[in-house]
Amino acid sequence: MPRLFVDTRPLRENRNFRLLFFGQLVSLLGSNLTIVAVPYQVYQETHSSLWVGLASGFQLPFLIAGSLWGGALGDRLDKRTLLVVGSLVSALLSAGLALNAQLQHSVLVALLSLAAVAAGIAGFSGPIRSAAIPKLVKPDQLIAAYSLNQILVNLGTALGTALAGVLLAAVGLSSCYAIDAVTFVALALFTMLMSAMKPSGEHTGVAMLRAIGDGFKYVRTNVIAQAVYLADLNAMVFGLPRALFPAMAIAVYHGGPQTLGLLYAATSVGALIMAIFTGWVDGVRRQGRLIAIVIMAWGGSMALFGTVHVLWVGLGCLAFAGATDVISTILRNTVLQNAITDEFRGRISSVQMAVVTGGPRLGDMESGVVASLTSVEFSIVSGGIACILGVIALIRRRPTFWSNDTN
Repeated sequence: MPRLFVDTRPLRENRNFRLLFFGQLVSLLGSNLTIVAVPYQVYQETHSSLWVGLASGFQLPFLIAGSLWGGALGDRLDKRTLLVVGSLVSALLSAGLALNAQLQHSVLVALLSLAAVAAGIAGFSGPIRSAAIPKLVKPDQLIAAYSLNQILVNLGTALGTALAGVLLAAVGLSSCYAIDAVTFVALALFTMLMSAMKPSGEHTGVAMLRAIGDGFKYVRTNVIAQAVYLADLNAMVFGLPRALFPAMAIAVYHGGPQTLGLLYAATSVGALIMAIFTGWVDGVRRQGRLIAIVIMAWGGSMALFGTVHVLWVGLGCLAFAGATDVISTILRNTVLQNAITDEFRGRISSVQMAVVTGGPRLGDMESGVVASLTSVEFSIVSGGIACILGVIALIRRRPTFWSNDTN
């Protein structure tokens, strides 16, 4: 009989994985306060979804550069040290956002700049943390570890974004940023308690730029990695209209910060519920086929979200989309990690991090521009439809991904 609930052995059997898990959970609660606070602050100051999208897009080059740098360094230096440094720098940046928000007239340029650099540091730490997971757990526990990681991410996102709406209304922007700074310090302390994660040593004599270039060359020769990245980019660029959430909350649903928090939390609530019941995913043979199907379901859910003006129906659409996304994320991580060799793991994880976190920012720009030219609702619906068509195109261009069988 297939397992229903997620396998918790990585948490029970591995102290380092537990420290990584709970440290990141604490940090995610704070980070998601900032994730809601920044676009809310931009929208309050500009009253423009286009500016919200551009603010997110401004973060993209910093995030990509940070991801590539972090992935290359993670292959040659102690991962624990790099993660501690990244956490402490992030704490300082969040403290800067808190000080700016406390000014009588906050400086928009400072807000955008600090948020962009913070995205770069998050990009730096992300691939290092992701590449550490296969080194911490047994090979037969990899899907379980990524399933637990999805529970972690979505629990932190659901609670953090929902709490952000409450705190924005109750104590204001500055307090949200300050709490985020404190949680980054906590993450640094958790990471310090972990064992050292020394590099394997293959790249100590290779120049950084050459090492990064070698990672891209590896991707160009790996059809499975290409398909994984294209599938995720398609879903995030066209099917994630989060830049429009402030406009939906205020102009469509006639709500406030609490409504905005619910919109940001809804996808993670659905993903969290699904992540708990992902034991069956380990038995999926045609993983590429299921990834394609659930991404099409994601696009359909988002298109439906754009057609309704009833808050609870919209939240239901977002929650269902989140449930489909967690299946896609677990399988994409597993397919990718099984398709690459260990000496490239950090750099490939950096490319993956750039895709995973850069795609939504491109999506913010896309949805913001389309909404400014048409309407908020048209932008959401057209993006969902484009997501479905993109999956069909991917299947035609990468048929081996569709027919991939784990046996």
